[in-house]
Amino acid sequence: MSAYREDGRTVVLIPDRMSAAEEKRWVERMLDRLDARESRQIRGDDELAARACELSRKYLGGRAKPRSVRWVTNQNTRWGSCTPSEGTIRLSHRLQGMPEYVVDYVLLHELAHLLEPDHGSRFWALLEAYPRTERARGYLEGVVAARLPAQRESH
Repeated sequence: MSAYREDGRTVVLIPDRMSAAEEKRWVERMLDRLDARESRQIRGDDELAARACELSRKYLGGRAKPRSVRWVTNQNTRWGSCTPSEGTIRLSHRLQGMPEYVVDYVLLHELAHLLEPDHGSRFWALLEAYPRTERARGYLEGVVAARLPAQRESH
């Protein structure tokens, strides 16, 4: 079994003897592995800014226009932050190496703050357009939960 990108398409190769349920499970697993592999190719700030523009265009009608998007190493309790008045977005370096859809979700979350500063219903309505919102949130919650026992033991 393998997965790769070719000419803007994703190709997943699996045995044809699988049931529909097995096929679905393995395709999701292979896509996650592909996302993780691609995400490990760490983007610089310029690539991150370009991705922000692409996500804004695709999911927010191009309305979110950040002045600056960059990685930071001083965010250890947040995945990202946004200062709407300045148009700046910062993503935690802890996201580097996570699956692409997770990084995209956090970036899109911060882009949405440029349009809606708080976490009200209008803010969450903006994120409904991104099909992997719930999955990405679950992934991040899992990362946090996995770290909690280790933190408790150290106190």
